Amino acid sequence: MGVNETGAGADGLPLSGCAALVTGASSGIGAATALALARQGAGVALVARRTERLAELTSEIEGFGGTSVAITADLIDAGQARQAVGDAVRRLGRLDVLVNNAGYAALDTLEDGDPKDWERMIDLNLKAVLHTSHAALPHLLRAAAEGPRGVADLVAVSSVAGRVARRGNGVYSATKHAVGAFGEALRQEVGRRGVRVGLVEPGVTATEMTSEDTRLATAFDLPKNLWLRAEDIARAILFVVTQPAHAAVNEIMVRPTYQDR
Repeated sequence: MGVNETGAGADGLPLSGCAALVTGASSGIGAATALALARQGAGVALVARRTERLAELTSEIEGFGGTSVAITADLIDAGQARQAVGDAVRRLGRLDVLVNNAGYAALDTLEDGDPKDWERMIDLNLKAVLHTSHAALPHLLRAAAEGPRGVADLVAVSSVAGRVARRGNGVYSATKHAVGAFGEALRQEVGRRGVRVGLVEPGVTATEMTSEDTRLATAFDLPKNLWLRAEDIARAILFVVTQPAHAAVNEIMVRPTYQDR
């Protein structure tokens, strides 16, 4: 579809004619982001391990007239991470937006932590971001040069922990600090070629991952009814990727109003 002078497609949707890939799309922030992108006209590739949940989300998107494809992959496996990008491009025909959302957190002191948890956090929070970004970059550069918007977007969902290290989250925080450094370097490498790199850093957010860890409510002294919702972060991501071509939002931190640390 063509675009008008505002950058929107002929149907008035800002992402009409574009294709997006969202990792960790089976629940939480990933699912909310996939829905938000689809409602704004993007065809969305949903990537996660849980096939049944991806099928449900695909049906939901198709139910309101959107386009989506489900890709089952374990992104800890570098080959599967790269294959997921290739499958998304093959099935959607292009790639304009990559949202690196998949992640894992295991909060504990270094002394008491499980090295298996450290490895999983490094593999999923950092290495998977590197592999999907590397595989996606040629397609994003092509979309920026030839696509309807004149730009492409790579967004990483980080965390407030990527800015502030705290007792008991040392390894998790290290992975998120690394993602921030990687994103800034990549921004400098590809920004002049039209690929915008954005970092979204949520505070404590109610998702499947966080709801299972009862220590978070104590750590932040914040009852769960005051936590962020996945939809709050999806709105921030949508804000990043729907800016006009001349504007790049490189970093957004979103905290619950009452989170003070």
